[in-house]
Amino acid sequence: MIRLHRTSGILLHPTSLPGPFGIGDLGPAAFRFLDFLQEAGQGLWQMLPIGPTGYGDSPYQCLSVFAGNPLLISPELLAAEGWLDQGDLIAPAFPSGAVDFGMVRQWKSKLFRKAFRRFSSRASSGHEAELSAFRRLHDVWLDDYALFAALKGHHEDLPWTEWRADLRLRDQGALDLWSRTHATELDFHRFVQFVFFRQWAELRNYANRRGIRLIGDLPIFAALDCSEVWGHPEWFQLDRGGCPTVVAGVPPDYFSATGQRWGNPLYRWDKLAADGYRFWVARLRSALRLVDLVRIDHFRGFAGFWEIAADEPTAEKGRWVPGPGLDLFKVLKKALGGDLPLIAEDLGVITEDVTELRDLLGLPGMAILQFAFEGAEEGFGASEYLPHNHRYNLAVYTGTHDNDTVVGWWTQKCEPTRSWVRAYLNTGGSRINLDFIRCALASVARYAIFPLQDLLGVGTEACMNRPGKAEGNWAWRFREKDLDSVLASDLKGLTELYGRKPFPAVAG
Repeated sequence: MIRLHRTSGILLHPTSLPGPFGIGDLGPAAFRFLDFLQEAGQGLWQMLPIGPTGYGDSPYQCLSVFAGNPLLISPELLAAEGWLDQGDLIAPAFPSGAVDFGMVRQWKSKLFRKAFRRFSSRASSGHEAELSAFRRLHDVWLDDYALFAALKGHHEDLPWTEWRADLRLRDQGALDLWSRTHATELDFHRFVQFVFFRQWAELRNYANRRGIRLIGDLPIFAALDCSEVWGHPEWFQLDRGGCPTVVAGVPPDYFSATGQRWGNPLYRWDKLAADGYRFWVARLRSALRLVDLVRIDHFRGFAGFWEIAADEPTAEKGRWVPGPGLDLFKVLKKALGGDLPLIAEDLGVITEDVTELRDLLGLPGMAILQFAFEGAEEGFGASEYLPHNHRYNLAVYTGTHDNDTVVGWWTQKCEPTRSWVRAYLNTGGSRINLDFIRCALASVARYAIFPLQDLLGVGTEACMNRPGKAEGNWAWRFREKDLDSVLASDLKGLTELYGRKPFPAVAG
């Protein structure tokens, strides 16, 4: 457990890091980004979920709630281990500035196959022992995921609901036979996860030694097409064929007039409770092996969630259903020991029961500065997101992955709103992104976090996600030259001005 204090940091998904291999990864650029954070006096690196992504490449729709994303594995670090040759690192001409996930997936998959063959033929006894220890530590999920991933590949990446019936419905005899005849393929997927977790541990240790803590992101719901839903359909509201009867989402809100229909299957919370919530205990324990704090996405769903009939095309029609509430968190606290290092994403339609649950648990909620200046017609100064209404136990953001960048947001605002912002921030607005960052840093909130896009002052073209749009998301990348010592020095000066500092270094 880490002692929390007044600090700040940057929101950046690792896929957005620069590098020659078409996507950001856990290699040298990630370590250089940590060096930049240290130089800039920051104590936090927040990222999006880091699981393996499926159709649409959304990190919020992962193929497993436990596994790591193979696309984040660094080829350079594989070569340093001797599992690839330098010649293997000659990459095709990937697009610059954005990720082409299909192209990256195809190229990296071949590298991983070669690294696996190399490892299998020449692994040292030490590496073999390390792999065995990894398998024991992650036995709750690893074998099921390896089987799921191998079967998914066998079925040409179709969702599990479209697999051969005996495998889709987990006939044990069929699964045992398939596993025996494809044992090497299962070993390959275990190896890939072993490499991911190994590289991640090096990165986290490097961060902690520099006074930087990692914030992960844990979506409340699992994707339909994921290992855990396939492996434990009894935990979810599915019909006999494995299709959801009801799905998750939120009613109409700031982002969409028809709401957001996410499509995730909803939990059978009664079944999870009867099982001692072991799925959630394992899930949070696994997350805290990778990061120091966890942002719980859609925290309000624990108090009450929006249930949509599976045949409804939008989220407009639905109903609020009570969630597990405090009972779940009592179990988590007992299992994991003491206070939970969580940030509650409490945005959207927030009712009194959500606030009560958050405060009973002593969790910081979130405030978004862009939201603070919406709705001028309701009266200036009314929003709880405005800094003069902040509290200490809070994480303030200039925006999140679902928002436009501050610069993009500013260009679309009407003059009355702009006038209000200029007056509130005492600025002319020529560098509105830095004005917002200064405002966040000055807040009494314990945490101040801003997307790298806002530090760089880029526009709408750099949005990470546009809610309601199925394509063109998650692909933005910055350039190595975007971060320099001048930018670091300026940010450090602002950070120190408002009494924020990194964490004490931890020996690794």
